Amino acid sequence: MMMSKEELIHDIEEARERLNKSIEHDEEDIIYHRSVELDKLIEQYIAAGY
Repeated sequence: MMMSKEELIHDIEEARERLNKSIEHDEEDIIYHRSVELDKLIEQYIAAGY
């Protein structure tokens, strides 16, 4: 099922916040995981044509 534009934006904002916190406090592997998570959400947003 495709997420709505608002849901995707919300998830992207949350993922960005998690990534920013990881950059300040976590190890490289966690930062990488958070970055990939954010990239996938952005990819979904673009693919949906929003």
